[in-house]
Amino acid sequence: MEITLDKLKVGKSGVIKKITGEGRLKRRLFDMGVTPSADVLLRKKAPLGDPIEITIRGYELTLRKTEAETIIIEVSDND
Repeated sequence: MEITLDKLKVGKSGVIKKITGEGRLKRRLFDMGVTPSADVLLRKKAPLGDPIEITIRGYELTLRKTEAETIIIEVSDND
């Protein structure tokens, strides 16, 4: 099942399939290691859902909700 990263529940993980953002945003995400086929784990969400903290490629990264909305991930159906 494919969802955007901002819809993932805390403690769940998935694999990045695609980045739908464009221009500077897409380049910035790629520079931070947010690329297709990377495993991602949602560690924390702020009380209002913005920002979120993920683990990707062995380090923690904080993203804004608007950034997370551009990241499409594949999660297993049993998650």
